[in-house]
Amino acid sequence: MGRQQDTGGTDRHSGSGAAGDDAAGGSVNARLAVAQDPATPQMTLIDLASDPSAVVRKAVASRTDAPAQALRPLTRDRDRHVREAVARNPSTSIGNLMLLVKDADRWVRWAVAGNPACDESIRRVMAEAPDKELRGLLAETRELEHELAARLADDVSPEVRERLATHTHDPDVITVLMADRTARVRKGLARNPRTTAAQRSALAQDPVVDVRVALVLAVELDEADLRRLVDDRSVQVRMAMATSELVPPHIRQALGRDPDEMVAGAARDFRSGAGSATVVRAPRIGHRAPGTGRDRPGGPRR
Repeated sequence: MGRQQDTGGTDRHSGSGAAGDDAAGGSVNARLAVAQDPATPQMTLIDLASDPSAVVRKAVASRTDAPAQALRPLTRDRDRHVREAVARNPSTSIGNLMLLVKDADRWVRWAVAGNPACDESIRRVMAEAPDKELRGLLAETRELEHELAARLADDVSPEVRERLATHTHDPDVITVLMADRTARVRKGLARNPRTTAAQRSALAQDPVVDVRVALVLAVELDEADLRRLVDDRSVQVRMAMATSELVPPHIRQALGRDPDEMVAGAARDFRSGAGSATVVRAPRIGHRAPGTGRDRPGGPRR
């Protein structure tokens, strides 16, 4: 969609007088219908941006064809849901996104993170924000600029570094994070399919069990690493291998003779597609699904 454009003078679709008069009165449902109607003139949308009902204003804020004169005041709307709708709107200008990324309400800030209109100037503000979740959402951004990714690799929050480790495509940043002393960061790297064979081999020998478990569930490993992990000292690691979709049949067959009967049984009873391997999924940035947690997008921390 194109960016919002300032609209002046008479609306090109029709004279706005009658439509504006109709929109100004009537029930909320009637005005909402006008706000949602693709044929509604832009001058009417500008009028509806100051509607007494937040539901109507939110409908205007959500429209990608809404003119700048409609979205601009909604950036400062008293209702958080309206501002959040503007923050999600890909037609919102960079100037307004810059205001919204500093909004007092966290859900508004987080919504900006998922807006495809965000450019590097917005991401720079996010990287320096005191809001840890906002920095975490930035860390999950695909193709993040190297400078910003490198800054987040040194973030004070282990959670931010973990989320960067899981999603980054930057080989230099991956190399830096391999040396991170926090286990959860290396666990994030273990789930990142963009690590090299040498890095996966190093992670397969990580002293922390959770890192090795995450690795065997998330990525394919070389034969030498698989053979080493078959005899891993941790039952958890061997159980993860027995149930991982990524472990080849001959390795699973070896695990069928594991000294731990639960591991051996899981390997013998394995059926492809019956389990659920841990995979890296694209983040749902700034999205609130019904019933999710209050503190961050997508509910409780994984």
